[in-house]
Amino acid sequence: MADTSSKDHLYHKRIELHEIEVKDNLAKTYLKKTTSTATKTDTRIRDIPQSISVITEEQIKDQSLLGLKEAIQYSPGVMAGQGEGNRDSIWFRGNQSTSDLFVDGVRDDVQYYRDLYNIDRVEVLMGPNGMIFGRGGVGGVINRVVKEAAWENKNEIKIQGGAYDHKRSSVDLNNRIDETLAVRVNAMIEDSGSFRQGVESERKAINPTFTFKPSDKTKVVVGMEYFNDKRTSDRGIPSVDNGLKSYPYSTSRSTFFGNASQSPNEVIVKNGYAIIDHAFDNGLTIKNNTRFSNYDKYYQNVYAYNHVSIADKKLTIDGYYDNTQRQNFFNQTDLTYNFKTGSVSHKLLMGLEIGFQENENYRIKSTTRESVEASNPFTFLTFDSSRDRNTSTDISNQAVYFQDQISLNEQYKIIAGLRYDQFKTKYNDIKDSSNSATINDQFVTPRIGLVYKPIEPVSLYTSYSLSYLPRTGEQLTSLTPTNKSFDPEKFTNIEAGIKYDLLQSFSISSSIYRLERSKMAITDPSLPSTNIILVDGQVTKGFELGVAGKLFDSYSMYGGYTYQDAEITKNQVTGTTQITSGTSLGHVPEHTFSLWNKYELNETWSAALGVVSRSDMYAATPTTSTAVKLPGYARLDAAIYANINKQTKLQLNIENLLDKTYYQSAHNNNNIMYGYPLTARATVTYTF
Repeated sequence: MADTSSKDHLYHKRIELHEIEVKDNLAKTYLKKTTSTATKTDTRIRDIPQSISVITEEQIKDQSLLGLKEAIQYSPGVMAGQGEGNRDSIWFRGNQSTSDLFVDGVRDDVQYYRDLYNIDRVEVLMGPNGMIFGRGGVGGVINRVVKEAAWENKNEIKIQGGAYDHKRSSVDLNNRIDETLAVRVNAMIEDSGSFRQGVESERKAINPTFTFKPSDKTKVVVGMEYFNDKRTSDRGIPSVDNGLKSYPYSTSRSTFFGNASQSPNEVIVKNGYAIIDHAFDNGLTIKNNTRFSNYDKYYQNVYAYNHVSIADKKLTIDGYYDNTQRQNFFNQTDLTYNFKTGSVSHKLLMGLEIGFQENENYRIKSTTRESVEASNPFTFLTFDSSRDRNTSTDISNQAVYFQDQISLNEQYKIIAGLRYDQFKTKYNDIKDSSNSATINDQFVTPRIGLVYKPIEPVSLYTSYSLSYLPRTGEQLTSLTPTNKSFDPEKFTNIEAGIKYDLLQSFSISSSIYRLERSKMAITDPSLPSTNIILVDGQVTKGFELGVAGKLFDSYSMYGGYTYQDAEITKNQVTGTTQITSGTSLGHVPEHTFSLWNKYELNETWSAALGVVSRSDMYAATPTTSTAVKLPGYARLDAAIYANINKQTKLQLNIENLLDKTYYQSAHNNNNIMYGYPLTARATVTYTF
């Protein structure tokens, strides 16, 4: 009996070691197989009826990704806009958003550039996500997952330098204190220039986290963060006015239109959070996620207000100062219960979310606008002493949601969920009290999806989902006397797709979808001076294909292809600014393609080559009088890696290897951003 017990012990030990090895191998690839963000339960991505892509920690390191807009450039179906040179602005399936951004599943909606110094992975969830995330999430959401303290002693120092005076250092210090407590500290400091004249940035941040396990069934994560970003607001170059054939003004890629020294931008973000998980013996688990965030954000910009005139080669420079103070408090409580009814398995989720937001925003305009020569587009503006806009907004949001993940058998799975939100807005216009209002919105957001698995590695799915956006808008400042009585905008998504784990470490996914935006507020064509009406006004139809993981032991891939047909379906506004039915949406290229390839030559050397491309797109949705088209492009990126020893790694990342001149993004027809020229960045990583 003793020998048998010993053999059994060895057998189980071998199995355990094998499982650890598989996890480690996957951790070092561009493939993430599970997520808890899309369903609030730990679920295989293959079994979720939704298009999802994940930028893993390995990819973040290999591509030397520093910010959110760089992280998504190889992901299908999503792309970054210009964001007026002071914030993340993301386009999901033809819909722009500056607020559908989350961290650990909690809303992070102030307009700023998000850094990746403390991020384990970035998750891109396509389509309306109202059932999980509440308001917004109209074309998709992005969730950043913060690194947490783990039970291993692993420390990393990273030093980086590159073109345009780029200098950055970061540390990731993780230590096991004892069997119940682990501590981790991530910190970063950066001082960089730009290929754009007068444009600079400074960043610094620190994020300590503590993980406490008082028992095998309970885990508590507590963290705090301080993040400070100072930079020049850069809104790029204008277009040349040529009616429906307008085009970007031809100038040096470095030319700043306006005044860089009068365009400062700073944000200070302070976060405190606690996540508690507990599993009961009866199959019930509870998770509570609490986060408080304080945002202090301002930006001033002196920029190209309009186009360059063909006749006299002049344009107008304008400017304003904008200040936002916001405090967010969110608390989410999720109960998950696994049970069976006969042969059918259920994973039932019941949840409650409570949120409070206090927002103050004011804007000061320049006293005049200045006309300048396009060949010398510099001027100095003075600013008014009074506030052109001055508002405060208090939001209270309570939501309950239910979801059941049903396994009918090995082949069929159903996910069905429903969320009910009460969204109360107290909007105070300090300059004009007649605009002030208290509004109570209520909306129900369902989601239902079916997954069919003809064989274990393959999932076929179809799904239906909704999201709503209240009239306060993304940044809680958009109420007017006219729209305050309108119902929220509505976004409806129908999707079907296939996901195939071709290998243990490599996955392929594709989807087709139809996303409709309805209840859009537009000028009534019959009474343009007095009336606003609601119309069902925008549809995006598309196809997305994504690949991720290790195709061979030494070859990794990440990327995809997207086709989008996005158009206006009802006439909007009137006169020369009218957008007619059938017009293609701005900033939505018909085709995008990206693919990152990394090959490990041997234990010491590796190399990577990537391509990012898109077809033509409009800088903004064309009107009956103006259309500015940005030409398509293809850009090559590359990287070389050297493992000097077990502790030291060197890498060189090169963006735009062939020094292609191209227009990367736009905010409107006269805020168009060049892509970076040939740029190199070297990194030394020391692990101990």
